[in-house]
Amino acid sequence: MFSWQACLLQYSLERRNNNIALILTSVIETELGPMIAGAVDEGICLFEFHDRIIMNSELDDLKKYLGQETEEGENEHITVLRKQIKEYFDGSRQAFDLQLITPGTGFQQKVWKELLTIPYGTTRSYLQQAQALGNTASIRAVAGANGKNRIAIIIPCHRVIGSDGSLTGYGGGLKRKKWLLDHEKLHSGRQTELTLF
Repeated sequence: MFSWQACLLQYSLERRNNNIALILTSVIETELGPMIAGAVDEGICLFEFHDRIIMNSELDDLKKYLGQETEEGENEHITVLRKQIKEYFDGSRQAFDLQLITPGTGFQQKVWKELLTIPYGTTRSYLQQAQALGNTASIRAVAGANGKNRIAIIIPCHRVIGSDGSLTGYGGGLKRKKWLLDHEKLHSGRQTELTLF
């Protein structure tokens, strides 16, 4: 009896045996809902809320940049991410120790690298982010690059807010952004209200 699942499995095994690189994807359940993790042999390239509107275009961009196809699965990078993100949500982890693969433009790379310098439990305005990059006129470009971040929470774009203290945009939704900021303030010693909806 012919089985398309067996055929698909055989195709997958052939690809791996022929050393064809893949972006492996796996679902990780979190307090804010399911998230999709993606990794290649070199590290994590995706960690995104499952219901993010641009998820498909993010995967298409990764395929283009990396020259690889996606497949459900897990490697050691996703296993480590799964452990560390649980610790983050438990409040016992404030920094991540993960190999990150972040293909993008040179400007996007600079913005994402700068996001990694924002300390846990704190925020920075888009203007401060632009100043840190040496160009106060680039506020909109900084916001745009933040929005293209494919590795939520780990590259903490949720820590960037409006100059007036407003939450402004966040690909995962403002309720999640508020929850993340409150969670980090709580576990960094800064007391605040922690609500989701």
